[in-house]
Amino acid sequence: MENNVKPFERLDDLQVKGYRIIQNPNKFCFGMDAVLLANFTRVKKGEKALDLGTGTGIIPILLEAKTQGESFTGLEIQEESADMARRSVAFNHLEDKVEVVTGDIKEASGIFGGASFDVITINPPYMIGGHGILNAVDAKVIARHEVLCTLEDIIRESAKILKPGGRFYMVHRPFRLVEIFSKMCAYKIEPKRMRMVHPYIDKEPNMVLIEGRRGGNPRMTVERPLVVYKEVNVYADELLTEYGLK
Repeated sequence: MENNVKPFERLDDLQVKGYRIIQNPNKFCFGMDAVLLANFTRVKKGEKALDLGTGTGIIPILLEAKTQGESFTGLEIQEESADMARRSVAFNHLEDKVEVVTGDIKEASGIFGGASFDVITINPPYMIGGHGILNAVDAKVIARHEVLCTLEDIIRESAKILKPGGRFYMVHRPFRLVEIFSKMCAYKIEPKRMRMVHPYIDKEPNMVLIEGRRGGNPRMTVERPLVVYKEVNVYADELLTEYGLK
């Protein structure tokens, strides 16, 4: 058994800088959406980034590997997930760069203070609370459904935490775009960049990557679509090249 890894957990290779991450496949494991968000996010040298609802810490760890940011913080309400994230940070010897805090997104501005981060990332629950069948409020349900926080909670707290001109990055589902843009504008996070993600070239998009800027001027760039697969279980060449998945 690898150091720091408990029974029923596994240690997955992130294929960047030799980093690995602890996950429990019986709970919840990160997906393509987290990888795409980390690559879509821009963290400049000296900037501080916060990942809301970080789960097992995949996004802060990837951002540390791929950007020149000064520090990376993850906020996670589920202590079991936060514990796995902290152990992954320790396994990769990133304690000086990455911190994991246990707490509620709805109280994030109280935890960290106003205007305290340059960048915020969020891979939120996609489904509205009552959408679908909720048999139990477990890790998978919390990750997929808005049972502990809503889209408005996320955007409201992000607006408070971001520095003026700070950037907000989110991956979500296209069917909620109108609501997303409406709430971003209501809290003065101006949508600045968007990219649709299609599973196959002939299929409609099932993810959307969004960048907003606190207090930004109205003007948004729509980037060319990103296609994930060129055939079943075979990644598209553009994805492999752009996102370093070769």
